Amino acid sequence: MLDKLNELTESHGALQPGKGMVTGVIALVLGMLCFLGVLAFHFPQYLTTPELRKSYDVDTIRLVMFLAMVLAGGLSLVNILFNRSRWLATGAFLLVALTALLGGSKVPVNDFADGTPYIGLDWFILDLLGSALIFIFIEKLFALRKDQPVFRPEWQTDVHHFIVNHMVIGFMLLATNLLVHKLFGWASSDGIRGWFGALPFWAGLLLIILVADLVQYWTHRAYHEVPALWRLHAVHHSAKHMDWMAGSRQHILEILITRTLVLAPIFTLGFSKDVIDAYIIVVGFQAVFNHANVSVRLGPLRYLIVTPNFHHWHHSQDQEALDKNYSAHFAFIDYLFGTAVKSTRLWPERYGVLGDYVPNGFWKQVKFPFVWKP
Repeated sequence: MLDKLNELTESHGALQPGKGMVTGVIALVLGMLCFLGVLAFHFPQYLTTPELRKSYDVDTIRLVMFLAMVLAGGLSLVNILFNRSRWLATGAFLLVALTALLGGSKVPVNDFADGTPYIGLDWFILDLLGSALIFIFIEKLFALRKDQPVFRPEWQTDVHHFIVNHMVIGFMLLATNLLVHKLFGWASSDGIRGWFGALPFWAGLLLIILVADLVQYWTHRAYHEVPALWRLHAVHHSAKHMDWMAGSRQHILEILITRTLVLAPIFTLGFSKDVIDAYIIVVGFQAVFNHANVSVRLGPLRYLIVTPNFHHWHHSQDQEALDKNYSAHFAFIDYLFGTAVKSTRLWPERYGVLGDYVPNGFWKQVKFPFVWKP
């Protein structure tokens, strides 16, 4: 069974319908997430994110976990009974059984120490579950490349980036906050912060997105035009297929640098907590959606806001698209600075780094900026 599971995780391509592969993979993923969830219930001080656990309702999380266990267990039993990919169904069922033996969704959460070192296991579980449910559905409904399977080539590399970048969210938040306060704390002004903090919600949201995107634009442009920074950013551009997982392929140093520079003006100007929380939701959605395998252009609105079509061109190897379309939210910024793609074609043909010199594999890509000799 383990050999077949390893073979499955190392392969790519469409899952064969009618053999229990699709339902088996769904059950296996849910089983793994449930198992990780019960561990988070047992060790919340080390495995959950303090900022996040203040925002969600534990009873709702318990209900979601219970339903996931029921669905994963039910799909597994059906496949076992009908002899459909039994090795896969058995693996999923064992994970659900182990989760139940450890207490399942009923593990009590008592008082626990605060301020302990932690990894963001809860953030990883919720984001993976939510993103997969939303964006795989959207990609199937509005697919750009209809023949591209969910498990396309190199999906393993992007999953590894997704896992690591979410697990170390505690370190990332701590490091980013320290850098922002240390480097830009001097620029704070109570008067300015009071004015921005008192803005009406929608005005504040539009302004925070504009401010963040102007910083993002010039930061992103620097990644392309400064050779030392391109070493980091080339990892993100090495994805040869665009889908909801492709945006996760980022070098951890790039994430740290970009988040520090983008959060600096947000902190300095003093936007309200509600506006910042809404901005985080917007940037989180767009970061995934604009990489997705969806045929979305939005008509004339594409000249105003960044769409999947706009950002797909940024990832293209086509000559007219190189070093273009830097904006993350507002497309008009690229039109304003003359860096918007001009093409007679609707969509690019190929994605990835021109010359394809970035290696595949998570650890190879972590080392790449420091060992590459152009």
